[in-house]
Amino acid sequence: MSGSGVCAGAVNAVKEVWEKRIQILTEDLKREKEFQQNKGNAMANIKRGVRSDQFNRKVSVASVLAHELRDFLSPRLVRIWEERVTLTRLKEKVTRENGRVILKIEQEEWKTLPSSLLKLNQLQEWQLHRTGLLKIPEFIGRFQNLLVLDLSRNTISEIPRGIGLLTRLQELILSYNKITTVPKELSNCASLEKLELAVNRDICELPHELGRLTKLTHLDLSMNSFTAIPPAVLSMPALEWLDLGGNQLQQLPDAIERMQSLHTLWLQRNEIACLPESISSLKNLGTLVLSNNKLQDIPACMGEMPGLRFVNFRDNPLRLDVTLPPPESVEEEEEQQELFGLQFMRTYIQESRRQAGVRLVPDTGSVFLLRERKEAGQMEASMGAKHIHQLKLQALQVRNS
Repeated sequence: MSGSGVCAGAVNAVKEVWEKRIQILTEDLKREKEFQQNKGNAMANIKRGVRSDQFNRKVSVASVLAHELRDFLSPRLVRIWEERVTLTRLKEKVTRENGRVILKIEQEEWKTLPSSLLKLNQLQEWQLHRTGLLKIPEFIGRFQNLLVLDLSRNTISEIPRGIGLLTRLQELILSYNKITTVPKELSNCASLEKLELAVNRDICELPHELGRLTKLTHLDLSMNSFTAIPPAVLSMPALEWLDLGGNQLQQLPDAIERMQSLHTLWLQRNEIACLPESISSLKNLGTLVLSNNKLQDIPACMGEMPGLRFVNFRDNPLRLDVTLPPPESVEEEEEQQELFGLQFMRTYIQESRRQAGVRLVPDTGSVFLLRERKEAGQMEASMGAKHIHQLKLQALQVRNS
């Protein structure tokens, strides 16, 4: 009996070991079958260009292999393999346009950028839109050939200080992100000509060092939380185009006269209640948009801005209700289609002067402005032609003195 028991025990032990080996072998075969199936599906999807649920991000055969090899390789080897796979994907996004080497990614998820991207340091332009990118990599400063950095429409929350190392950078476009502050190191980007930070919502100030951006001509700060024009902006000598629409500006500083290069100024959808007299000093200003503010008046000095070609005062609580005269030409008719444009401004200023007691007196082709009391009309009616002539001569002497 004891011999039979030993024999039965040995058989059971062997059976248990054998069944375990069979189980392991079965699992290995199953894993291999799944691997081959995934590989085959990957090839089929790539050939057909089909974007199924499993391949909705254009997963290559290499990425499938990397996923399958996780169970067989060390974490370090897996990381190296994944970096190679990622670099291969990035290389596929590199194009050449107008002689520039451009990394272009659109509507494809890239929440972070790998360090393997440094192998593409010849890049001159980045265009990454709607990728869900969370941050600009710290190694951005090592891309010394970069001319354009366009990362708009992502979820970036900060600008790294290393951005200041990009001394050749000409355009930085970070609109439609979640940035709250701008580092002073950005002032070291001496070649910067265009800076767009629109629709970040919470930017409320700029470091004064940015006033050293002597080549900056285009600045978009619209749809943020500025309550005043930053002093740094007033110090930018080459600035030609400025958009501060959709902020919380309450007034314009007298120092705005320092912006002598400015030709386009967008200030729509703010809380501006009055305009400074110094705005008339902007001799190069051609476009001024002030719609949707709290303006109650248009300063008469704006009639002395010869370069002004387009203005918009729509949706302001202006104190005077003016009616435009009928158009005399096709050009005037086109101008009046913009009801609160240049012709409206001129008519408003004339009406404002008339109500303030400023009268136009013609004399041999010249126009004189005589400030008179309310009863001046009655006085003039009782005066003879000789007295009127003397009054005109006095006005002429005052004007020429």
